Amino acid sequence: MPQETQPSSPIYPTYNRADLAFERGQGVWLETRDGRRFMDCAGGVAVNALGHAHPHLVQALKDQAEKVWHVSNLFEIPGQRRLAERLCGASFADKVFFTNSGAEALECAIKTARRYHYVNGAPERTTILTFEGAFHGRTLATISAGGQAKYLEGFGPKLPGFKQLRFGDHDALRLAIAEPDVAAVLIEPIQGEGGIRPVPPQCLTGLRELCDERGVLLIYDEVQTGIGRTGRFYAYQHSGAAPDILASAKGIGGGFPLGACLATEACASAMTAGTHGSTYGGNPLAMAVGNAVLDIVLEDGFLDKVRDTAILFKQSLASLTDRCPDVVQEVRGQGLLIGLKAVVPNGDLVAAFREAGLLSVPAGDNVVRILPPLIITPEEVREAMDRIETGVASLSAESRRQKSA
Repeated sequence: MPQETQPSSPIYPTYNRADLAFERGQGVWLETRDGRRFMDCAGGVAVNALGHAHPHLVQALKDQAEKVWHVSNLFEIPGQRRLAERLCGASFADKVFFTNSGAEALECAIKTARRYHYVNGAPERTTILTFEGAFHGRTLATISAGGQAKYLEGFGPKLPGFKQLRFGDHDALRLAIAEPDVAAVLIEPIQGEGGIRPVPPQCLTGLRELCDERGVLLIYDEVQTGIGRTGRFYAYQHSGAAPDILASAKGIGGGFPLGACLATEACASAMTAGTHGSTYGGNPLAMAVGNAVLDIVLEDGFLDKVRDTAILFKQSLASLTDRCPDVVQEVRGQGLLIGLKAVVPNGDLVAAFREAGLLSVPAGDNVVRILPPLIITPEEVREAMDRIETGVASLSAESRRQKSA
């Protein structure tokens, strides 16, 4: 009998997908068609801030879907004004541009920074300083900003106008920022894809002062760290060192495609009519869901609960490094942006967690990200810990067997 072969997928082969297809979700749980249940501590890579099928978000989307889906930005979209006012009220910003994704929000941030200098008589200031290990998206501009060879390979020359510095190299930063062509510094308050590597608050404060001294704009990439993920509305609020421009996405839509570029009045005023645009950005469906997300996240006490839950989770994880040092080396992160620095290959740890019924996300520096919904309860944290312990123990036992063989 000839061997049967599976038909080739019509989808681009750009993802190494796990053999799981989920049919429904509720809160922190996901369920496959055959009834297997998993705790979702991947969160769509920090996207599902309020979990799955949150009733307030579902109702907001249903209500808007029965009215109008799309009209384009040729017309007023009332939901945009409301969401922008709320984002500005909860942050440093005066103005907002809405996008569909984090990469688009970063593109807008980069253009805003360069345009600011152009209209203020310094068109030569176009260089954006970034940092090794950063991830800013998958467009040609954002992979050039990130500078990682694995993302640049095969796509032609890196776009000019970006200079990468070593993460944490203060001397190199002081030298680079003094160059007359520097427009902005772009940095993640906590590197996500780079391995949950935080920038200390005092360093962000010093960076803000350095930018002010040199007339350089400060841009934060808070695509992964924003909308409560670290226990503050935006992560920069832990340090108080506000940016000039900020890119936001992921959690802002709670699972619906939505991004935003936030800026001060001085920066945004450079982006006059016709200088930028988006067909779908800020469409009525996205605005309805984004406002529904903020209804929850901006409630009194919500972020206090996130911080309390995060402390419980990290305290529970801390003992892993003592009990299973052959598997977990370090616990990193802030709020519910948690990283486990692995000793074993991080893909093995992700697979072990999945076998134990918990979903997680790999990152750089051999880290596994734990990114539960912000609504996870203390009881669910304990359930997650049981599954994490099971996954870690399975690898630790295997490691001991290999050493004794």
